[in-house]
Amino acid sequence: MLRAFKVTLLVALMAVALAGVIAGCGSSSSSSSSSPSASAGADTTRAIKIGITQIVSHPALDAAVEGFKAALAEKGYSNVTYDMQNAEGDMATTASIAQKFAADGLDLILGVATPTTQAVVKADKTTPIVFTAVTDPVGAGLVTNPEAPEANVTGVSDLQPVEPILALAKQFNPDAKSVGIVYNAGESNSVYIVDAAKKAAGGMGLEIVEATASNSSEVQAAAKSLIGRVDAIAVIGDNTAVTALETIVKVCNEAKIPLLAGDTDSVKRGAAAGYGFDYKDLGMQAGYQAALILGGTPIKDIPVEYAKNLQLSVNEKAAAAQGVTIPADLVASAVNKF
Repeated sequence: MLRAFKVTLLVALMAVALAGVIAGCGSSSSSSSSSPSASAGADTTRAIKIGITQIVSHPALDAAVEGFKAALAEKGYSNVTYDMQNAEGDMATTASIAQKFAADGLDLILGVATPTTQAVVKADKTTPIVFTAVTDPVGAGLVTNPEAPEANVTGVSDLQPVEPILALAKQFNPDAKSVGIVYNAGESNSVYIVDAAKKAAGGMGLEIVEATASNSSEVQAAAKSLIGRVDAIAVIGDNTAVTALETIVKVCNEAKIPLLAGDTDSVKRGAAAGYGFDYKDLGMQAGYQAALILGGTPIKDIPVEYAKNLQLSVNEKAAAAQGVTIPADLVASAVNKF
């Protein structure tokens, strides 16, 4: 479900993300908090109703919601009622939640991840919608011009460069020739990432081997299908695979093959290493945008933002279980060590 991004935009986004690798662990909320104050001229004590629709239970997405609420509290919104709904990976449920929210007369909706945001954007053309943890907002049909959103939608993308993650396969094994990616072909964000990985891999001397799973119960079989065919397995930004990550970890441990990840929590849960963003910071960026909207700023004046400060995470115990040793220079440069 890849949609075309303008080449110039993609280059700019990659530059921003790669700059974060150099910048290290700084807070991604700084640029948002330096934007016009959301409380200027606004009644931050009035009763606010916000619906939150989340695709699955997952620590990274949970952290984004936590950050969103924290940012609104920081901006002075003290009388907020949240209607928290979780689709638990079921697409029919995302549509039901979206219809409910459209009828509830909410002040704002937060979409957490691509499928849930797509559902509310389809169902509601008037309530302000802010998204977070969406990889490709243009390709997903959420916005046409990220610089000046034209409808009732803006938010924060977690688009990240795939090259650093793929490079880990070569750093673990210089002779590595292939990386398997487990993903749900029904998630547009995942299709976008896999396509980007294919384009990047050629110049790195790697081949991408796909293994798809339409739901979490199929993830283990998808991972097993890669054994004997790849030198490493990666999970990058796919909600279905991340939900069943422990089954992939088990497969990698048994086969002695490194598991690479596109988020910090997956490394904590058993991937050998990975690059990712702080999703609480990502949620705070979205929360600052919401505060601006609630304070009267038109959505067209609130551009889509992108995650910052890409961080390396390593898990030496997990790496050992997968039959690899993390190079000392990677361990020394890692922001997170588990």
